[in-house]
Amino acid sequence: SSPPLPLKKVVLLVVVGLITSSFSAPENIVALCHILNQDADFSIQAAAMSWPSVVGDGGSRCFGLFANGSAVDRVPQHDPFSNDMDVVDDRPSLVAKRPLSQHVDLHMAFQSTQEESNIFDGPMALTKERDACGVGFIANTQSGDEFGTHRVIQQGLSALTCMEHRGACGGDSISGDGAGVMTQIPWKLFDEYRSENCPQPGVGMTFLPRDETRRNAVKELIEQVCRANELDFLGWREVPVDPDVLGPMARAGMPSIWQFFVKSPQRLDNDDKERDGFERTLYLVRRRFSVELKNAGLEWDDDDGVVYVASFSSRTIVYKGMVQSAVLSQFYKDLTNPDFTSKFIIYHRRFSTNTNPKWPLAQPMRVVGHNGEINTLLGNVNWIKAREAAKGIPIGSELDADDRRGDVRDLVDYDATENIVTMCNTQDIPSVLEPVVDLDRSDSANLDSVFELMCQSRHRAPCALMAMVPTAYMENPDLKNNPEITDFYKFHGGLLEAWDGPALLVFSDGKSIGASLDRNGLRPARFSRTKDGTVYMMSETGVIPDLDEAEIVEKGRLGPGQMINVDLLTGEFKDNIRIKSEIAKRHPYGEWIARQRKDVVKTPALEDRMYDDTTATFAQATFGWGLEDIGMQIQDMAGAAKETTYSMGDDAPLACLSERPHPLYNYFKQRFAQVTNPPIDPLREGVVMSLGMTLGKKESIYKVSEAGARLIHLQSPLLNGAEMEALASFAEESNGGFKQQYLSTRYALSDGPEGIKKALDALCDKAVEEVKAGVEVLILSDVAADQAELEETTYIPPLVAVGAVHHRLIDEGLRMDAGIVVETGAAWSTHHFACLVGYGANAVHPYLALETVKQWHGQDKTQKMMESGKLKKTSVAEAQENYRVAVENGLLKILSKMGISLLTSYSGAQIFEALGLGDDVIDRSFKGTTSRIGGLSLQDIASETIMMRPESVKEKMKLVNYGYYKPVPKLGEYHVNSSDLAKLLHDAIGLDKSVSAATTRDELENDGVKPKSVANYEIFQKSLETAPLANIRDLLDFDSDRPSIPIEEVEPASEIMQRFCTGAMSLGALSREAHETLAIAVNRIGGKSNSGEGGEDIVRGRPITDVDEKGRSPTFPHLAGLKNGDSANSFIHQVASGRFGVTPEFLVTAKQLEIKMAQGAKPGEGGQLPGPKVSDYIAGLRASKPGVTLISPPPHHDIYSIEDLAQLIHDLHAVNEKAGVSVKLVSSIGIGTVACGVAKADADVIQISGGDGGTGASPLSSIKHAGCPWELGLTEAHSALLTNNLRDRVVLRVDGGIRTGRDVLMASILGAEQYGFGTIAMIAEGCVMARVCHLNTCPVGVTSQKEELRKKFPGTPEHVVNFFGFVAEEVRELLAHLGYKKLDDVIGRADLLKSSKSQMERVAKTKGLDLDRFFSGIPNSANDRSFLKATIEGGVQVPKEEVVHVNGFSSDLDRELSGNPDVQKIIQENAGEAVVTLPIKNTDRSTGAMLAGNIARAHGNRGFKGQISVQFEGSAGQSFGAFTLPGLKLRLVGEGNDYVGKGMHGGEIVVVPSADAGFVAADSSIIGNACLYGATGGDFHANGRTGERFGVRNSGAFAVAEGAGDHCCEYMTGGVVVMLGSVGRNVGAGMTGGIGYFYDKDNSFSDKVNPEIVKVQRLSTAEGEAQLKHMIERHFELTGSERADEILGNWDEEKQKFWQIYPPSESKTAVVTSVGAAQGDLRVSASAPDGDMCFLPVGAEMTPEQTQRCAD
Repeated sequence: SSPPLPLKKVVLLVVVGLITSSFSAPENIVALCHILNQDADFSIQAAAMSWPSVVGDGGSRCFGLFANGSAVDRVPQHDPFSNDMDVVDDRPSLVAKRPLSQHVDLHMAFQSTQEESNIFDGPMALTKERDACGVGFIANTQSGDEFGTHRVIQQGLSALTCMEHRGACGGDSISGDGAGVMTQIPWKLFDEYRSENCPQPGVGMTFLPRDETRRNAVKELIEQVCRANELDFLGWREVPVDPDVLGPMARAGMPSIWQFFVKSPQRLDNDDKERDGFERTLYLVRRRFSVELKNAGLEWDDDDGVVYVASFSSRTIVYKGMVQSAVLSQFYKDLTNPDFTSKFIIYHRRFSTNTNPKWPLAQPMRVVGHNGEINTLLGNVNWIKAREAAKGIPIGSELDADDRRGDVRDLVDYDATENIVTMCNTQDIPSVLEPVVDLDRSDSANLDSVFELMCQSRHRAPCALMAMVPTAYMENPDLKNNPEITDFYKFHGGLLEAWDGPALLVFSDGKSIGASLDRNGLRPARFSRTKDGTVYMMSETGVIPDLDEAEIVEKGRLGPGQMINVDLLTGEFKDNIRIKSEIAKRHPYGEWIARQRKDVVKTPALEDRMYDDTTATFAQATFGWGLEDIGMQIQDMAGAAKETTYSMGDDAPLACLSERPHPLYNYFKQRFAQVTNPPIDPLREGVVMSLGMTLGKKESIYKVSEAGARLIHLQSPLLNGAEMEALASFAEESNGGFKQQYLSTRYALSDGPEGIKKALDALCDKAVEEVKAGVEVLILSDVAADQAELEETTYIPPLVAVGAVHHRLIDEGLRMDAGIVVETGAAWSTHHFACLVGYGANAVHPYLALETVKQWHGQDKTQKMMESGKLKKTSVAEAQENYRVAVENGLLKILSKMGISLLTSYSGAQIFEALGLGDDVIDRSFKGTTSRIGGLSLQDIASETIMMRPESVKEKMKLVNYGYYKPVPKLGEYHVNSSDLAKLLHDAIGLDKSVSAATTRDELENDGVKPKSVANYEIFQKSLETAPLANIRDLLDFDSDRPSIPIEEVEPASEIMQRFCTGAMSLGALSREAHETLAIAVNRIGGKSNSGEGGEDIVRGRPITDVDEKGRSPTFPHLAGLKNGDSANSFIHQVASGRFGVTPEFLVTAKQLEIKMAQGAKPGEGGQLPGPKVSDYIAGLRASKPGVTLISPPPHHDIYSIEDLAQLIHDLHAVNEKAGVSVKLVSSIGIGTVACGVAKADADVIQISGGDGGTGASPLSSIKHAGCPWELGLTEAHSALLTNNLRDRVVLRVDGGIRTGRDVLMASILGAEQYGFGTIAMIAEGCVMARVCHLNTCPVGVTSQKEELRKKFPGTPEHVVNFFGFVAEEVRELLAHLGYKKLDDVIGRADLLKSSKSQMERVAKTKGLDLDRFFSGIPNSANDRSFLKATIEGGVQVPKEEVVHVNGFSSDLDRELSGNPDVQKIIQENAGEAVVTLPIKNTDRSTGAMLAGNIARAHGNRGFKGQISVQFEGSAGQSFGAFTLPGLKLRLVGEGNDYVGKGMHGGEIVVVPSADAGFVAADSSIIGNACLYGATGGDFHANGRTGERFGVRNSGAFAVAEGAGDHCCEYMTGGVVVMLGSVGRNVGAGMTGGIGYFYDKDNSFSDKVNPEIVKVQRLSTAEGEAQLKHMIERHFELTGSERADEILGNWDEEKQKFWQIYPPSESKTAVVTSVGAAQGDLRVSASAPDGDMCFLPVGAEMTPEQTQRCAD
C-alpha cells in the first residue's frame, strides 16, 4: 500500500540488511541508523521489505516482519477496555475435569539421541512428589480396658473427615492424595492370632501385588525371612476392604492388602518389659525383606509391583491409602468394627503436588505423621549416608554361614540388635539391610526412617525428635531457667544436622505419643485437654464435632519448636518444658561440653598485609576478580557492612553462554522455597537462625557418650587470620589435640588444562591418607607464597576441590572423621561462600578478600570518602569485620530463601542447580546435583580459570572491568538491555525522550509522538537476533512440519495482543506516569496489565471520561495522549506478602488476582522499596510512613504450604468470585510438581517467571544467582501438568526477558499461553536503562517519585501500543513461515523446535551443552489439543479465559449469608440494619469475605452506610472475617483457626468462648496464627490468646487480645495492638508504624522485644494511658473478659505493668511523648459506626458522649 521507493533507497535497504546481518554490536546498528536518517528524503516508515526469512538451522534467526507492507494501518484499534465489573458475568465454573480415559499421548516431541529425558531429574522429594497436609492425634489412656476404646477411633475418623479441605484429589478429582491412621494394635479384633504364651505378636500390614502368582511368591519369601530370623509365623489375614468406594485412579493402583502375624523368638526370653528387643527384631527383619526380595528377583517396575510394609510392630499398626478422608473408614471395614479399639489414634490427610500419588506415600508413616517439607533433605541424606559408610564392620566371614549369632546378621539376639541400631556403620550393609535413607523416597519417608532408627537405638521418641528437629534455643527467653535443655541442643547440634523445614510432626513409638513443631512455627498446631484425661491435638481446632466445651480444661497451641507428649502407659500429659527437661537431664551434657568442646570465637582481624599492591592485584586477577567486585561489592561490604543493592535484573548472558571467563560459582543457581514450603525471614526473624559450625570427628548419633562433645565450635563460618591462628592452637595435645593438615590445591601452570585431573586425584588421595592417619581438620589452601609462585602455578577452583574431597571422604567412610576448611583467594561474594559450604566446607578463610579489604581501606580515595562523611570512619580491623558481617547476613538470606535456619543443615546439602556443567564434573565434585543441559568438562574449567590470568605483571596494573553487573561499552560483558537498544526501540515506536511535560510536549502535534517505523523496528529486532548468545532459547531454532502460508491467513494482531501482559511492576517502584501509562496502553490492546504489589489509587477503578481534544484529563493531569474510555485500572491486581494496598475495593475491582509467591529477580525474598521513593502519595496507598524503607516479608505468614496457598486462593475466590486467581512462581528445578500442586489448589493461571526478571531494588547476589531461565521452568511446568492430566485446568503465563515476537513464539511452543513484558515495556514508554531505579534518580521519570524528574517522563500509551503492535505482527510473520494460522496451534508443540548447530558453535564453551535430553521430555501434544480448553460440567470444552474456579461447599455459609434478603436489601439501599445468627464449623472457610466483597463492589471501601451484624456460633474455619469493612460486625462465639481478620479493612470482629466453656479464657488459645495479617482498619477483640504472627503488616486495625505467640506486631505500619497476657519472642520486628501495649505480669517482656527498630517505655503520657484504658474498657464491654475486668478493677496498680512499644515514626505522637512536642489526634478505635474516625484532641480526656459513641 506504500508508494514505491526510489531505487537508491531500495539498494540502501538491501545493503543495510546485508551489513547488519553480520553486525552483532548494537552500537554499530545505531551508527547505521544515523547514516539512514541523514537523508531527509528517506522514509522507512512504510518499508515493504523484510529480513531474509529462515525456518530451520543455520544463518540468521531473524524473520521477515510484514510480508505485504506496513502494519501501521492493520493494527485494529481495540475498544477501550471496559471497567464494568460485570465483564466476566455468567462465566461457568470450572468443576468437571477431563475424563481419566483422555490421558495425553506421552510420546515425546523434541527428538533426542539420549535414551531418557532428564526434564525431571533430581531427588524424588524435589521433582516428583511434594506434599502437605492436615494431621492430628487423640489419646485417651483412662477410658476402656488395656486396649482402649472404639470411641477414640470414631473421633479420629471424624476429625480426619473435617480436615478434608487440607488434602487434595488426584487427576480424576475423586481419588484422594492419601489419608490414613496409626493406632494401637486392635488386639480384640485379632484375638484369634493371640495366645497365652504370645498375647501380643508382631503384626505386619502389607501392600502386595494384585497378581496372585506374584503375591504368593512375595508372601512365601516373607515367611521364609521371618522363620530364618526365628519369628514363628502365625498366619496371614486378608484385610477386608471395599474397592467400590475408591476413585478410578486409586482403584487402578490399589494393591492387595494383607496382614501377617509372627511370634516373638524364644531367644528373646531376656527381653525387657516394654518388648524393645522384639520391636528391634521386627524392625530389622522388615528392613531385611527388601534385600531378599531383590535377591529373589521379586521386584516389578509396573503398576502391579508394589511390595510395601506399612507397619511391622507388636505395638502399632497403620491403615492408609490413596483415598479421601471420609472414604478411609468405608474402604477399610476394620475401622468401623466395634472390636477395633485403641488408646490413641494418629490421623493424616495428604495434599500431594502429584496427581498420580502412590499408595505407600500416604501417611502416617511407620512412626510419624508429617505435615510439612524438609528443606534440607539432600544434605540430611548425604550426611546420614556418610555416617552409614563410616568404617564398615566386616560380616564375620569366619563364622558358619548358617550361624549368625554374634554376627552383624544376627537380627534376634537382644545385645546384637542393640549393637546394630546404635552403631552408624552397621547400617550400610546392603546385603543384610535395606538402606536407612534413599533419595528415591519422599522427604517424609526419609525423616520417618531416621526417626524410627533413633527410636530403636534407645532414644526415647521425644528425645529423637528433639535432636532431629531442634528448637531455636540460643538466647531463647523461654529456656532461661532450663539450661539443661540448652545444653542438650548444643550437644546434639554438634553431632546431627537439623532436619530443617516447616513441619508439624505427630509421632508415636507405641510407648508415648506426641507432637512437635518446627523452630519457625510454620504449621498450625492446636490442642485441647478434657476432664477425662483425653488429649486432642490437631492442625485445626473444631475438628471434633461432639466435643463438649464444658468438658475442656485447657486449650493450647504448639509454638515454634515446642512439643507435647502423652505417656501411653501412665496417661501422663507433659508440656514442652517438662518433657524436654526430663529428656535433657538423662545425661550431663553441660559438663561434657565444658570438658571437651573448644570454641573459635570472633576475634579482631590482623591488619598486616600479606602482599604488596602489585602482587595483590595480580592474585586478584588470577582468581577472577574484576574492578566491579571491589568498586561495588567490597566497598559496600567493608564500608557499610551490607551487600550491594542494585536494580533492573540480570540481562547478561548465562555463564555457560558467555564469551568471557566466569568463576565456577556462576554456573550454579541457588534453589529457593515456593508454595510447598516457605522461605523464612532473616531480617526480622533472625532469632531462629544460626551460622555456627563445627570441626572435628563426629561420633555416632545413635549412641550418646561424652566423646560426642569433643568438637571445635566456630562462631562464624568465615574465619580471619587471627581465628585461623586460634584454630591452629587446638592441634596441641594440651589444648585439645585436634590434628590438622594443610593440603595445597595449586599445581604447575606448565601442566596445562589437562593437569587439573591429576592434581585433583592427588589432592583427594592425600586427604584420604591424612584422615586415615588421624587428621581431624583438613585445610584446602590455594595460597601462593609470593609473586613467583603465582606466576608459575594455577589452582583447582576451590568449589571443585572441596566438592571432590567431600565426596571422596564420604565414599571412603571417612567424612565424619574430619572437618574441612577452605582457604582461598577465589571467594568474595556471599554466593561464593554459600556454594563452598553447600558442597561440603565447614568453614572458609577468604584470605584474599580480607587482603582486598585492607588494600581498599588504605587507598587515598577511601580515606577521603571517610573524611568527607560519605563513608563511616573505620579501622582496618573494623572494615574486615564489616565485610564479615555483610557476608554473614548474605548467607542468612541465602539460607532463608530456601527456608533453612541453620548453616549446619545447609552444609553439604547441595541446594543448587548447575547450568552448564558436564557429567564428569558433576560426578566428581557435585554428586547428586542436577545439571540438565550438560556443559563444561574439568579440562574446560581449568582452561577458563587460566583465561582469567593477566598476560604479564605490571607495576601499576589494574583489574579488568568485566562488566558483569553494569554494562561497559565495547569491552565488557554483553547486556541485552542497553541504552543503545532503548534508542533503537524508541526510534521504531516514535518516542523522543527529550519530549515531556518538562519541555515542549504541550506545544507539539500529537504530544510529540512521531510516526512509528517498521524498518526501524526491524533494525531493533535484528540487533537482538545477531547479538551474542544470552539465553537458552538462543540455542534453539524452528523446525516446521509444513510449508509456509500467506500472512493473510494468520489470526490478526488484535487477537495475539490479548495474550500480552505487563510485568508486576509496582506503583512506587514506578512513577504514577509510568505505571498508569502502561495500564492504559495494555487495556487499549485488550491485554492484561499488572498492578504489582503496591496497590492502586481507587480513582483508577473508573473509566476516564473527561479527556479533552488535546488528550488531557483533569483526573490524570500528569498524563498525555489519553482518549475518552481509557482505563488506568490494571487488569491484574497483585496480592503480595507485604499486602500493600490490598483492600476490599482493590480486590473487587480486579479482573484477575495474582498471588506473588516469588519474584524473578529475587525469589525467596520480599519486595523492597527504598525510603526516598516512599512519597506521601505512595505511603498513603500502602498505609505506611513516608520516607521509611519498605521491605516486604517473604511469603510465609499465610502461605507456609500448599494447603495454605489453597486457602489464600479460596479467600480471593470468595471476595471476588468473578475474578480468576493467578499464582506467580519462579523457574527452578522441581517447578513442575509445584505447578501441579498449584493447579490442584484451584488456581486459574500459573505464571512462570525467569530468574532474569527485572526489579526496582534487590541485593546484587539475588539478582545474579537465584532462579533459572524460564525456558527450563516453563517446559517442566507444562510437561508436568500435561502428564498429570492438569493442563486443562490452568492457563500458563511466562515472563522474564521477553522482548520480541520470536521470544513469544518460543514461549508458545514450550507451552505458554500468555506472555509478560517487563523491562522492555518500560523501555517502550521511555526508559533509557540508566539502572538507577533504586536510587530514585531516574533521568526520564520512569522509576522516580521526585516531582521534577517525573515531569521528564516522555511516554504515552500510543508508544506502548506501537511496540506491542510490532511484536504481534512479528508473531504473525513467524506463524506464517511455520505454516500455522494461530498461536493456539503451536502452543506446547515442541516438535517444532530443534537445537541450532550453528548457534551452539558460536561460543567455545557451549559445545558441551546438550539441550536435547531436556527438551525431549515434553509430551507430544500434536494430535491432542484438548488441554487448550477447560472442561466444565457435562464434559463441554470452553476457552479457559471464560471460566474461573469457584469455591465449593466451604463457601456455602458465606453464600447463605450473602443471599439473606435482609442483608441484600441493606446493601442495595445503603441504609438500615440487619442482625443474623448462624452456626459455623471448621469447614466453613473465608466466612464473611463474600459479603465484604459484595459491599465493596456496591459502595467501595468506606461508602457503606448500613449496618450488618452477624453472630456465628461454633468453630470457624480458616480466614474467618477476611476483608471485613466498615458497617460489618462479626461476632464469633466459640473459636477460630488461622488468619482471622485477614485483610480486615474496617468494621468489627469479636471472638469469645462459648458461655459454658470449662477453661480459663485468658490462658487458652481461641484463635490461630497470622490473625489480622495485612489489616488496614477495623476493631478486633479476642477473649483469649492468639497464635504466632499476630498483627503482621497491620496498618490500621485497633486490636485487643489476651496473649500471643512469637512475632507479634511484625512489619506493623499503623494501628494499635493491646495484649493483656504474655507473648512470645521477637515482638515488634520490622515495625515502622503504630503502637503496641503489652501487659507484663512477670517482668519478662523486655527479653521478648526485637529492639532493632522499636523503643520500649512504660506509660509516660496521659494520652497513652487514656488510649490504653479506653481500649481495655471497650474490650470488656464487648467480650466480658475476666482479665480486662481484673486490670480495670485495680487500674492504678495494673497500669504500671504495661509496656508501650513504638517505632521512631511515632515518637512525636501524643501517646508517646509529652504534649508540648506531640502531634496529631488520639485515636482509641479504628472507626465509629458512621465511618468517621474516633479520636481525642491532644491532651484531652473523652467526654461521656465520646465514650458512648465509641462504645456504640
